[in-house]
Amino acid sequence: MIETTKGMNGKASRRRISAALVLVASLASPAAGQAQETHSVGSLRFIGEQRIPNDAIFEGTLVGGLSGVDYDPRNGLWYAISDDKSEKAPARFYTLRLTFGLDGVDPVAIAGVTTLRQPDGRPFGNLLTAATLGGEVPDPEALRVDPDGHSLWWSSEGAVKLGQSPTLRQAAMDGTAKPPLPTPDMFAAHADGKSGARDNLSYEGLSFAPDGRSIWVSMEAPPIQDGPVPTPDAGTLTRITRFDRDGRILGQFAYPVDPIPARPTGHFADNGISDILVDGEDSILVLERSGVEAADKSFANYIRLYEADTTGATDIAGLPSLAGADVRPMSKRLVLDLNTLGLDRLDNVEGVSFGPKLPNGHDSLVLISDNNFNKSEVTQLLVFEVIPKAE
Repeated sequence: MIETTKGMNGKASRRRISAALVLVASLASPAAGQAQETHSVGSLRFIGEQRIPNDAIFEGTLVGGLSGVDYDPRNGLWYAISDDKSEKAPARFYTLRLTFGLDGVDPVAIAGVTTLRQPDGRPFGNLLTAATLGGEVPDPEALRVDPDGHSLWWSSEGAVKLGQSPTLRQAAMDGTAKPPLPTPDMFAAHADGKSGARDNLSYEGLSFAPDGRSIWVSMEAPPIQDGPVPTPDAGTLTRITRFDRDGRILGQFAYPVDPIPARPTGHFADNGISDILVDGEDSILVLERSGVEAADKSFANYIRLYEADTTGATDIAGLPSLAGADVRPMSKRLVLDLNTLGLDRLDNVEGVSFGPKLPNGHDSLVLISDNNFNKSEVTQLLVFEVIPKAE
Protein backbone atom coordinates (compact mmCIF):
# COMPACT_ATOMS: atom_id res chain seq x y z
CA MET A 1 0.00 0.00 0.00
CA ILE A 2 1.35 3.43 -0.99
CA GLU A 3 0.61 6.40 1.27
CA THR A 4 1.02 9.90 -0.10
CA THR A 5 2.60 12.86 1.61
CA LYS A 6 0.30 15.10 3.60
CA GLY A 7 -1.30 18.03 1.77
CA MET A 8 -2.77 21.31 2.94
CA ASN A 9 -5.32 21.62 5.73
CA GLY A 10 -4.62 18.16 7.21
CA LYS A 11 -4.89 19.62 10.69
CA ALA A 12 -6.86 17.07 12.69
CA SER A 13 -5.44 14.05 14.41
CA ARG A 14 -5.29 11.18 11.91
CA ARG A 15 -6.31 8.68 14.55
CA ARG A 16 -9.30 10.76 15.67
CA ILE A 17 -10.50 11.41 12.10
CA SER A 18 -10.21 7.79 11.05
CA ALA A 19 -12.01 6.42 14.09
CA ALA A 20 -14.88 8.86 13.72
CA LEU A 21 -15.27 8.23 10.01
CA VAL A 22 -15.15 4.44 10.35
CA LEU A 23 -17.91 4.60 12.94
CA VAL A 24 -20.07 7.00 10.94
CA ALA A 25 -19.53 5.08 7.69
CA SER A 26 -20.46 1.76 9.31
CA LEU A 27 -23.68 3.21 10.68
CA ALA A 28 -24.55 4.82 7.36
CA SER A 29 -23.71 1.92 5.05
CA PRO A 30 -26.77 0.65 3.17
CA ALA A 31 -27.48 -3.01 2.66
CA ALA A 32 -26.63 -4.50 -0.72
CA GLY A 33 -29.30 -3.76 -3.30
CA GLN A 34 -30.73 -0.83 -1.36
CA ALA A 35 -31.57 2.22 -3.46
CA GLN A 36 -29.33 5.24 -3.18
CA GLU A 37 -30.39 8.17 -1.04
CA THR A 38 -31.04 11.65 -2.33
CA HIS A 39 -28.92 14.57 -1.15
CA SER A 40 -29.65 18.18 -0.30
CA VAL A 41 -26.88 20.35 -1.74
CA GLY A 42 -27.08 24.01 -0.86
CA SER A 43 -23.42 25.04 -0.80
CA LEU A 44 -19.99 23.55 -0.12
CA ARG A 45 -17.38 24.23 2.56
CA PHE A 46 -13.81 23.34 1.67
CA ILE A 47 -12.18 20.94 4.16
CA GLY A 48 -8.83 20.17 2.59
CA GLU A 49 -6.70 18.67 -0.15
CA GLN A 50 -4.44 15.69 -0.66
CA ARG A 51 -2.26 14.85 -3.68
CA ILE A 52 -0.86 11.70 -5.24
CA PRO A 53 2.71 12.25 -6.50
CA ASN A 54 3.18 12.14 -10.27
CA ASP A 55 5.89 9.50 -9.92
CA ALA A 56 3.79 7.14 -7.78
CA ILE A 57 4.16 3.52 -8.94
CA PHE A 58 1.80 0.85 -7.63
CA GLU A 59 2.23 -2.81 -8.55
CA GLY A 60 4.20 -1.85 -11.63
CA THR A 61 1.72 0.76 -12.89
CA LEU A 62 2.18 4.52 -13.06
CA VAL A 63 -0.62 6.13 -11.07
CA GLY A 64 -2.20 8.99 -12.99
CA GLY A 65 -4.90 10.08 -15.37
CA LEU A 66 -7.51 9.67 -12.63
CA SER A 67 -10.62 10.96 -14.33
CA GLY A 68 -13.41 9.42 -12.25
CA VAL A 69 -13.94 8.58 -8.59
CA ASP A 70 -16.61 6.87 -6.51
CA TYR A 71 -17.11 5.84 -2.89
CA ASP A 72 -18.35 2.43 -1.73
CA PRO A 73 -20.02 2.81 1.68
CA ARG A 74 -20.07 -0.95 2.24
CA ASN A 75 -16.32 -1.16 2.74
CA GLY A 76 -15.29 2.48 3.16
CA LEU A 77 -13.14 2.35 0.02
CA TRP A 78 -12.80 4.67 -2.94
CA TYR A 79 -12.32 3.67 -6.57
CA ALA A 80 -10.61 5.88 -9.15
CA ILE A 81 -10.42 5.06 -12.86
CA SER A 82 -7.44 5.99 -15.02
CA ASP A 83 -8.02 7.35 -18.51
CA ASP A 84 -4.81 5.74 -19.72
CA LYS A 85 -5.64 4.27 -23.15
CA SER A 86 -3.66 1.14 -22.23
CA GLU A 87 -0.46 2.94 -23.21
CA LYS A 88 1.42 3.02 -19.90
CA ALA A 89 -0.32 -0.08 -18.54
CA PRO A 90 -3.56 -1.91 -19.40
CA ALA A 91 -6.80 -0.01 -18.68
CA ARG A 92 -7.37 -0.09 -14.92
CA PHE A 93 -8.89 1.36 -11.80
CA TYR A 94 -7.32 1.93 -8.38
CA THR A 95 -8.62 1.27 -4.89
CA LEU A 96 -7.95 4.17 -2.52
CA ARG A 97 -8.24 4.78 1.20
CA LEU A 98 -9.18 8.34 2.11
CA THR A 99 -10.38 9.48 5.51
CA PHE A 100 -11.26 12.94 6.74
CA GLY A 101 -13.23 14.85 9.32
CA LEU A 102 -14.71 18.30 9.58
CA ASP A 103 -11.35 20.02 9.92
CA GLY A 104 -8.80 17.99 7.97
CA VAL A 105 -7.92 15.27 5.49
CA ASP A 106 -5.58 12.33 6.04
CA PRO A 107 -3.10 11.35 3.31
CA VAL A 108 -4.66 9.22 0.58
CA ALA A 109 -3.34 5.67 0.34
CA ILE A 110 -3.34 3.47 -2.78
CA ALA A 111 -4.51 0.03 -1.71
CA GLY A 112 -5.06 -1.84 -4.97
CA VAL A 113 -5.13 -1.79 -8.77
CA THR A 114 -7.47 -3.82 -10.99
CA THR A 115 -7.15 -4.42 -14.72
CA LEU A 116 -10.31 -3.82 -16.73
CA ARG A 117 -10.93 -6.55 -19.27
CA GLN A 118 -12.74 -7.04 -22.53
CA PRO A 119 -15.67 -9.48 -22.58
CA ASP A 120 -13.35 -12.20 -23.95
CA GLY A 121 -11.15 -11.87 -20.85
CA ARG A 122 -8.24 -10.09 -22.50
CA PRO A 123 -6.92 -6.77 -21.16
CA PHE A 124 -7.63 -3.84 -23.44
CA GLY A 125 -5.02 -2.95 -26.02
CA ASN A 126 -3.81 0.43 -27.22
CA LEU A 127 -3.72 2.06 -30.63
CA LEU A 128 -0.60 0.16 -31.64
CA THR A 129 -1.67 -3.31 -30.49
CA ALA A 130 -5.21 -2.87 -31.82
CA ALA A 131 -3.78 -2.23 -35.28
CA THR A 132 -2.01 -5.61 -35.23
CA LEU A 133 -4.01 -7.77 -32.81
CA GLY A 134 -7.47 -6.23 -33.08
CA GLY A 135 -9.73 -5.51 -30.13
CA GLU A 136 -11.02 -2.32 -28.65
CA VAL A 137 -9.08 0.75 -27.58
CA PRO A 138 -10.53 2.12 -24.34
CA ASP A 139 -10.67 5.69 -23.16
CA PRO A 140 -12.00 5.30 -19.60
CA GLU A 141 -13.52 8.44 -18.12
CA ALA A 142 -15.99 7.76 -15.30
CA LEU A 143 -16.99 4.95 -12.97
CA ARG A 144 -19.68 4.22 -10.40
CA VAL A 145 -20.13 1.41 -7.91
CA ASP A 146 -23.34 -0.47 -8.68
CA PRO A 147 -25.90 -0.22 -5.86
CA ASP A 148 -26.00 -4.02 -5.97
CA GLY A 149 -22.55 -3.94 -4.35
CA HIS A 150 -21.06 -6.57 -6.66
CA SER A 151 -19.95 -4.64 -9.72
CA LEU A 152 -19.08 -1.25 -11.11
CA TRP A 153 -20.01 0.61 -14.28
CA TRP A 154 -17.63 2.67 -16.34
CA SER A 155 -17.73 4.78 -19.46
CA SER A 156 -15.33 4.79 -22.38
CA GLU A 157 -15.12 7.51 -25.00
CA GLY A 158 -13.94 4.83 -27.42
CA ALA A 159 -11.73 5.64 -30.39
CA VAL A 160 -13.90 7.52 -32.85
CA LYS A 161 -11.03 7.89 -35.33
CA LEU A 162 -10.89 4.08 -35.50
CA GLY A 163 -14.64 3.80 -35.86
CA GLN A 164 -15.05 2.62 -32.25
CA SER A 165 -18.03 4.22 -30.51
CA PRO A 166 -18.28 5.43 -26.93
CA THR A 167 -19.66 2.74 -24.63
CA LEU A 168 -21.16 2.18 -21.20
CA ARG A 169 -19.77 -0.95 -19.54
CA GLN A 170 -20.29 -3.12 -16.47
CA ALA A 171 -17.49 -5.03 -14.78
CA ALA A 172 -17.18 -7.26 -11.76
CA MET A 173 -14.96 -5.95 -9.00
CA ASP A 174 -12.13 -8.13 -10.33
CA GLY A 175 -12.34 -6.38 -13.72
CA THR A 176 -14.05 -9.17 -15.67
CA ALA A 177 -16.65 -7.75 -18.02
CA LYS A 178 -20.04 -8.15 -19.54
CA PRO A 179 -20.61 -7.01 -23.15
CA PRO A 180 -21.02 -3.22 -23.39
CA LEU A 181 -24.47 -1.70 -23.63
CA PRO A 182 -25.59 -0.69 -27.14
CA THR A 183 -24.61 2.84 -28.13
CA PRO A 184 -27.45 4.97 -29.57
CA ASP A 185 -26.85 5.95 -33.18
CA MET A 186 -26.82 9.63 -32.23
CA PHE A 187 -23.67 8.99 -30.15
CA ALA A 188 -21.99 6.36 -32.33
CA ALA A 189 -18.85 6.79 -34.44
CA HIS A 190 -19.79 7.50 -38.06
CA ALA A 191 -17.29 7.29 -40.90
CA ASP A 192 -18.78 10.27 -42.75
CA GLY A 193 -18.04 12.59 -39.81
CA LYS A 194 -21.42 14.30 -40.19
CA SER A 195 -23.03 12.98 -37.03
CA GLY A 196 -22.28 11.12 -33.85
CA ALA A 197 -19.70 11.61 -31.12
CA ARG A 198 -16.72 13.87 -31.48
CA ASP A 199 -13.41 12.19 -30.76
CA ASN A 200 -12.53 12.41 -27.05
CA LEU A 201 -15.66 14.47 -26.29
CA SER A 202 -18.38 11.94 -25.53
CA TYR A 203 -19.25 9.68 -22.56
CA GLU A 204 -17.48 11.73 -19.90
CA GLY A 205 -19.75 11.43 -16.87
CA LEU A 206 -22.16 8.93 -15.34
CA SER A 207 -24.19 8.43 -12.18
CA PHE A 208 -26.88 6.08 -10.91
CA ALA A 209 -30.39 7.39 -10.32
CA PRO A 210 -31.66 7.17 -6.74
CA ASP A 211 -33.72 4.07 -7.59
CA GLY A 212 -30.54 2.23 -8.58
CA ARG A 213 -32.31 0.79 -11.61
CA SER A 214 -31.20 3.38 -14.14
CA ILE A 215 -28.05 5.33 -14.90
CA TRP A 216 -27.41 8.82 -16.28
CA VAL A 217 -24.66 9.47 -18.85
CA SER A 218 -23.42 12.90 -19.95
CA MET A 219 -21.74 13.92 -23.20
CA GLU A 220 -18.74 16.16 -22.64
CA ALA A 221 -19.65 18.14 -25.78
CA PRO A 222 -22.55 17.95 -28.22
CA PRO A 223 -22.52 15.26 -30.90
CA ILE A 224 -21.65 16.68 -34.30
CA GLN A 225 -25.23 16.99 -35.55
CA ASP A 226 -26.28 19.06 -32.54
CA GLY A 227 -24.04 22.05 -33.21
CA PRO A 228 -20.64 23.51 -32.39
CA VAL A 229 -18.58 23.19 -29.22
CA PRO A 230 -18.37 26.18 -26.84
CA THR A 231 -16.32 29.28 -27.65
CA PRO A 232 -15.44 32.31 -25.50
CA ASP A 233 -18.44 34.02 -27.10
CA ALA A 234 -21.09 31.30 -26.92
CA GLY A 235 -22.02 28.23 -24.95
CA THR A 236 -23.71 25.15 -26.33
CA LEU A 237 -26.24 22.45 -25.57
CA THR A 238 -25.12 18.91 -24.87
CA ARG A 239 -27.12 15.84 -23.95
CA ILE A 240 -27.56 14.08 -20.62
CA THR A 241 -29.31 10.72 -21.02
CA ARG A 242 -31.01 8.33 -18.63
CA PHE A 243 -30.60 4.66 -19.58
CA ASP A 244 -32.06 1.52 -18.09
CA ARG A 245 -29.70 -1.35 -17.30
CA ASP A 246 -30.15 -2.80 -20.78
CA GLY A 247 -29.23 0.44 -22.55
CA ARG A 248 -32.71 1.64 -23.46
CA ILE A 249 -33.19 5.41 -23.26
CA LEU A 250 -35.66 6.41 -20.54
CA GLY A 251 -35.22 10.15 -20.96
CA GLN A 252 -32.83 12.73 -22.36
CA PHE A 253 -32.36 16.43 -21.72
CA ALA A 254 -30.34 19.33 -23.09
CA TYR A 255 -27.81 20.80 -20.69
CA PRO A 256 -26.57 24.38 -21.32
CA VAL A 257 -22.76 24.42 -21.19
CA ASP A 258 -21.17 27.79 -20.40
CA PRO A 259 -19.03 29.71 -22.88
CA ILE A 260 -15.28 29.24 -22.37
CA PRO A 261 -14.55 31.51 -19.38
CA ALA A 262 -11.41 33.18 -20.81
CA ARG A 263 -9.83 33.86 -24.18
CA PRO A 264 -6.74 31.81 -24.94
CA THR A 265 -3.50 33.52 -25.90
CA GLY A 266 -2.23 30.08 -26.97
CA HIS A 267 -3.80 27.64 -29.41
CA PHE A 268 -6.32 25.71 -27.31
CA ALA A 269 -9.33 26.29 -25.09
CA ASP A 270 -12.37 24.21 -24.26
CA ASN A 271 -15.24 23.79 -21.86
CA GLY A 272 -17.48 20.82 -21.23
CA ILE A 273 -19.01 18.41 -18.75
CA SER A 274 -16.34 16.36 -17.01
CA ASP A 275 -18.64 14.41 -14.65
CA ILE A 276 -22.14 14.27 -13.21
CA LEU A 277 -23.53 13.14 -9.87
CA VAL A 278 -27.25 12.59 -9.32
CA ASP A 279 -28.39 14.16 -6.04
CA GLY A 280 -32.20 13.95 -6.36
CA GLU A 281 -35.06 12.55 -8.35
CA ASP A 282 -34.90 15.44 -10.83
CA SER A 283 -31.57 17.06 -10.06
CA ILE A 284 -27.98 16.36 -11.06
CA LEU A 285 -24.71 17.94 -9.98
CA VAL A 286 -22.78 18.83 -13.13
CA LEU A 287 -19.04 19.47 -13.14
CA GLU A 288 -17.98 21.88 -15.89
CA ARG A 289 -14.25 21.91 -16.59
CA SER A 290 -12.45 24.38 -18.85
CA GLY A 291 -8.80 24.48 -19.85
CA VAL A 292 -7.39 27.62 -21.49
CA GLU A 293 -3.90 27.68 -22.99
CA ALA A 294 -1.59 30.69 -22.61
CA ALA A 295 1.09 31.80 -25.07
CA ASP A 296 3.75 30.01 -23.00
CA LYS A 297 1.76 26.73 -23.39
CA SER A 298 0.70 26.69 -19.75
CA PHE A 299 -2.95 26.06 -18.93
CA ALA A 300 -5.39 27.77 -16.60
CA ASN A 301 -8.27 25.63 -15.37
CA TYR A 302 -11.74 26.95 -14.65
CA ILE A 303 -13.91 24.56 -12.64
CA ARG A 304 -17.55 25.12 -11.70
CA LEU A 305 -20.04 22.81 -10.02
CA TYR A 306 -23.69 23.35 -10.93
CA GLU A 307 -26.93 21.73 -9.86
CA ALA A 308 -29.11 21.11 -12.92
CA ASP A 309 -32.81 20.28 -12.83
CA THR A 310 -34.87 18.37 -15.39
CA THR A 311 -38.18 19.82 -14.16
CA GLY A 312 -39.95 21.43 -17.12
CA ALA A 313 -37.12 20.59 -19.53
CA THR A 314 -37.89 19.12 -22.95
CA ASP A 315 -37.31 15.40 -23.38
CA ILE A 316 -35.13 15.44 -26.50
CA ALA A 317 -34.63 11.69 -26.94
CA GLY A 318 -36.66 11.75 -30.15
CA LEU A 319 -34.83 14.70 -31.71
CA PRO A 320 -32.10 13.61 -34.15
CA SER A 321 -30.52 17.09 -33.96
CA LEU A 322 -30.67 20.09 -31.65
CA ALA A 323 -29.48 22.46 -34.35
CA GLY A 324 -32.27 25.01 -34.75
CA ALA A 325 -34.62 23.01 -32.52
CA ASP A 326 -36.94 24.79 -30.09
CA VAL A 327 -36.22 23.06 -26.79
CA ARG A 328 -36.28 24.06 -23.17
CA PRO A 329 -32.96 23.00 -21.59
CA MET A 330 -32.37 21.98 -18.02
CA SER A 331 -32.18 24.86 -15.56
CA LYS A 332 -28.99 25.16 -13.54
CA ARG A 333 -27.75 26.83 -10.36
CA LEU A 334 -24.12 27.52 -9.48
CA VAL A 335 -23.13 25.59 -6.36
CA LEU A 336 -19.43 26.52 -6.34
CA ASP A 337 -16.88 28.25 -8.54
CA LEU A 338 -13.71 26.44 -7.47
CA ASN A 339 -11.56 29.29 -8.72
CA THR A 340 -12.79 31.32 -5.72
CA LEU A 341 -11.27 28.90 -3.18
CA GLY A 342 -7.83 30.56 -3.19
CA LEU A 343 -5.95 27.28 -3.75
CA ASP A 344 -2.28 27.53 -4.68
CA ARG A 345 -3.31 25.70 -7.86
CA LEU A 346 -6.47 24.24 -9.35
CA ASP A 347 -5.88 21.45 -11.79
CA ASN A 348 -7.83 19.41 -14.36
CA VAL A 349 -10.72 18.31 -12.11
CA GLU A 350 -12.66 15.51 -13.80
CA GLY A 351 -14.41 13.39 -11.16
CA VAL A 352 -16.90 13.92 -8.33
CA SER A 353 -18.46 11.66 -5.70
CA PHE A 354 -20.35 11.82 -2.47
CA GLY A 355 -18.44 10.28 0.43
CA PRO A 356 -19.32 9.13 3.94
CA LYS A 357 -21.42 11.20 6.29
CA LEU A 358 -19.40 13.65 8.36
CA PRO A 359 -19.56 13.58 12.18
CA ASN A 360 -22.18 16.36 12.13
CA GLY A 361 -24.43 14.32 9.83
CA HIS A 362 -23.74 16.36 6.69
CA ASP A 363 -22.73 14.76 3.40
CA SER A 364 -19.17 14.93 2.18
CA LEU A 365 -18.13 15.51 -1.43
CA VAL A 366 -14.81 14.66 -3.09
CA LEU A 367 -13.40 15.91 -6.41
CA ILE A 368 -10.41 14.38 -8.20
CA SER A 369 -8.14 15.80 -10.91
CA ASP A 370 -6.59 14.08 -13.91
CA ASN A 371 -2.89 14.95 -14.25
CA ASN A 372 -2.81 13.72 -17.88
CA PHE A 373 0.47 11.97 -16.97
CA ASN A 374 2.04 15.40 -17.34
CA LYS A 375 4.79 16.56 -14.97
CA SER A 376 3.37 20.09 -14.99
CA GLU A 377 -0.01 18.90 -13.62
CA VAL A 378 -1.04 17.22 -10.37
CA THR A 379 -3.43 14.60 -9.07
CA GLN A 380 -5.39 16.32 -6.33
CA LEU A 381 -8.32 15.21 -4.20
CA LEU A 382 -10.43 18.07 -2.88
CA VAL A 383 -12.75 17.36 0.06
CA PHE A 384 -15.85 19.37 0.96
CA GLU A 385 -18.62 19.47 3.51
CA VAL A 386 -22.05 19.69 1.88
CA ILE A 387 -24.19 22.39 3.50
CA PRO A 388 -27.84 21.38 2.99
CA LYS A 389 -30.37 23.72 1.46
CA ALA A 390 -32.37 25.80 3.89
CA GLU A 391 -35.71 24.22 4.74
